[in-house]
Amino acid sequence: MSSSLDAPAYVPQAFVPRKRRGSELLLLVMALMLGVGAYALVGLGTKDEVPADILTYGGAVIALALVSHVIVRVTAPYADPVILPAVVALNGIGLAMIHRIDIGRQQSFDAEDTYASQQLIWTAVSVAAFVATLLIIRDHRRLQAFTYTMGFVGVALLLLPLLPVIGVNINGARIWIRVAGFSFQPGEIAKICLAIFFAGYLVLKRDALALAGKRFLGIDLPRGRDLGPILAMWLISLAVLVFQRDLGSSLLFFGLFVALLYVATQRASWLVVGVALFAAGAYFGYLTFSHVQARVEGWLDPFSNEDVYGQIIQGQYGLAWGGILGRGWGQGSPQITSYSWTDFIGTSLGEELGLTGLMAIIVIYGLIVERAFRTALICRDAFGKLLAVGLGAAMALQVFVVLGGVTRLIPLTGLTTPFLSYGGSSLLANWIVVALILRISDQARRPVPELHLPAADEQTQMVRVR
Repeated sequence: MSSSLDAPAYVPQAFVPRKRRGSELLLLVMALMLGVGAYALVGLGTKDEVPADILTYGGAVIALALVSHVIVRVTAPYADPVILPAVVALNGIGLAMIHRIDIGRQQSFDAEDTYASQQLIWTAVSVAAFVATLLIIRDHRRLQAFTYTMGFVGVALLLLPLLPVIGVNINGARIWIRVAGFSFQPGEIAKICLAIFFAGYLVLKRDALALAGKRFLGIDLPRGRDLGPILAMWLISLAVLVFQRDLGSSLLFFGLFVALLYVATQRASWLVVGVALFAAGAYFGYLTFSHVQARVEGWLDPFSNEDVYGQIIQGQYGLAWGGILGRGWGQGSPQITSYSWTDFIGTSLGEELGLTGLMAIIVIYGLIVERAFRTALICRDAFGKLLAVGLGAAMALQVFVVLGGVTRLIPLTGLTTPFLSYGGSSLLANWIVVALILRISDQARRPVPELHLPAADEQTQMVRVR
């Protein structure tokens, strides 16, 4: 059975890398102006002066962006020119917002810790991981040979926080490990490993999974014998929910698998099965676990218990105070909301930049995801197509889940906002995701070399005519 994954991809034969370099450099300069300018505006809005360390900070951010740009130019010259500037813009906005919250916490609560300086260090580490990924992985297709290894590593990373020595419980969720004084969230790296595993597995099994079973309400349901993979992923997601009390990661991993399953098989019936299993798991979790009930109650009526759901209430007040255009950099009070620099950085940005600014940030995310899907569309190999879709879908799901939670569109889940929220593990993992997308994009956009066949001699031509 043929699949859209086997369809010939559009190859941009007239693509000229030199034109791309100029456009990306211009976009990168604009992204840096946005990030460094936001940092300067924070100082003007809070202390009526440009931050004293603006040259040090700006120089560090510019240096990191230029290093990443040069490495992409050298190792992936045909990669998409929009993705890296978009990521640099988001990272810069996140650093500026965390710096603004640091100032607010110092003024309101006499806090001494500064998360912005730590986030800048993690940005440097993440860019180093980005560079290493591009240098080590010169062809994304080689990752397919590690399909089951990546699956094993991904599951092992998910289980690490359950170990009694290194696993720690933070804010009610057991998704962290602590080693030598450093905390890390292995689920962020597991996201990448599982995306590679899902892509490699579905390339091998998509023909069997695409076979239709019984027809119900106009939809060809999958055969019963083929339900094993999705049921296994459903049980793993439930295990994450039960043992780690992590609703967001549970939804992310299961949603990622269902999305790739649909893309690989082109069967809408898998979406029906996935939605049905998700609804059953959500209802089971709501009836069984108190922390899921608390999340649903906080979503429906946070004012029912202001002591418990004060974080949600303050976030809503911040968004309301920001309105359409926002209070301006440094003019709001985002530090009042608990964990405004991590889980609730979306409401912090909405308070300072307003609905308009928050929508602009969502558009930047949408641009990255769209470029990942476009890469999948033109990719010539099935594994690259699925991996690009998986990495893009994982980012889209994570942004939707976290921003939907803090705006009360859906129950709060506790995930971090990619590139914006404070957190080294999330920043590191998402920069690696971008490196993989750029690597696939470079391979997909590279023109097919022209074949020059030797001219046939007169006798061969006569034979062909006959």
